[in-house]
Parts: sequence; structure tokens; C-alpha cells
Amino acid sequence: MIPMQETKTVILLPPQLKNDGDFANNTYVDTAGWGHARFLFVVGDLDAAIGSTAEGTAPKIEECDTPGGTYTDVANASLADAIAADEDNKLFAIDVDLTKSHKRYMRVNAPHAGAGVTGANLGIVCILSKPEGNGPAGASGQGLTELVTA
Repeated sequence: MIPMQETKTVILLPPQLKNDGDFANNTYVDTAGWGHARFLFVVGDLDAAIGSTAEGTAPKIEECDTPGGTYTDVANASLADAIAADEDNKLFAIDVDLTKSHKRYMRVNAPHAGAGVTGANLGIVCILSKPEGNGPAGASGQGLTELVTA
């Protein structure tokens, strides 16, 4: 199997524009059966900073034993600082080694946009890799609607 096809991609935050507030529909990823998680922040045009809970706080990852329980911070799993209002059209990532002791469910802590003229465009996906046992079969097992191999 092609190594890229031994991953699963999960949308945690659908791409959206937000001005002065929390992004909508932030959700979690179930990491069971995987050895590594990459949380990928896809930043579009912006004139406002992006952080966790507030625009001045670095985005961070948190974990929980159940999807709807109380989440706690994952140690050392945050960006160096908030995504600045002038960091348009860039990718940011936080990698988590799931072979260490972690809880099953993870998410980005309360993505938040500061106030600007337009605001901030953001989407977040989690790419799971290093599957335990056989990798995912087909497009749906990889978190895709369609997969074309040329």
C-alpha cells in the first residue's frame, strides 16, 4: 500500500470565516487504533489573530476519555504563539505521538478569531497515521468521500 493511503483525515473545523468570536462546529477526533496525529491548521485570508479561547492565546490540543467529557490540555501540544493577523495563507501543524499515554479523544481547544475588518478564515483537519494492524481500506476508511489513484 502507498504510505499516504495508510492515513485517515478527519475534518475538525470546516473552513469558515469568523470575525471576533469562536469558530462554529469545532469537534474531536477518535484516535483509537492510530500511533500518530497531526493537527493541521489551514489559514486563509485574515486581518485578525487566531488563538484558543482568545486571539492572544496559542492554539492548543486537548484530550478526553469520552467525546463529551471534560477535556484537559495535552502537554507540549500547542503552537509557539497565536496565529498573527498577518500570517495569511499558511499552514500550521501540531503533531502528537499517540504511542505515549494519551486519552482517546482529541480536539483543538476553542478556536477563536479576534476582531478585524473581515476576520479570519480557518479550517482544521487531523491526519491520523501509523495504524495499528492493517491500514484503512478504501476512500471511506481514509476519511475521504472519493479517492482517485492515477
